[in-house]
Formats: sequence, structure tokens, C-alpha cells
Amino acid sequence: MIEREAGRLLVKVPLTIANARGLLEAGRAALQPGEQVFDFSEVTEADSSAIAVMLGWLRAAEMLRSDVKFAQIPNGVRALAELYGVTELLPLA
Repeated sequence: MIEREAGRLLVKVPLTIANARGLLEAGRAALQPGEQVFDFSEVTEADSSAIAVMLGWLRAAEMLRSDVKFAQIPNGVRALAELYGVTELLPLA
């Protein structure tokens, strides 16, 4: 689901409701102290559950004193974040 590559956490599956719980847990397990970049460059499909997963990762990172950023967010997810008014909560790399 998520692989560590070149210092990034590469999301390898669709960010959809079907994968949301597994992605949330996989992202939490991958977090380490320091800066973490979740890279969505290989995500081919995403729905509104992506926002919930990303916010969940941010909450988990805060507890670990980790700094999370997001790279290559799919355009649809970015549009949903704007629609929901949470764009400023999603730190971009």
C-alpha cells in the first residue's frame, strides 16, 4: 500500500473508500520522527475518503512529533479540499 522510496512514503494504491482504513493504518505505521512526505504520484484513483485519510495521518504525525507534507496530490483531491475548506490544513511539499 505504502512503500518508503527515496526518502518519501509512496502511496501505491487508489485513495478510495475501499482502501481508506488500510491506508490510514499503513501510513500511521510508516511514520517516523522528523519530516515525512507522502507522495501520491502513483495514485490513479481517489475519492473524498482521501481527505479523511490525509487528516488522520496528520493527527498521528502530531502525536509522534513528525512533520508530514503531501506531494503530487491528485487534482480531484485538491478540488475536494478546496470545496470542503480544508486546503490550508494539508501541507504541500
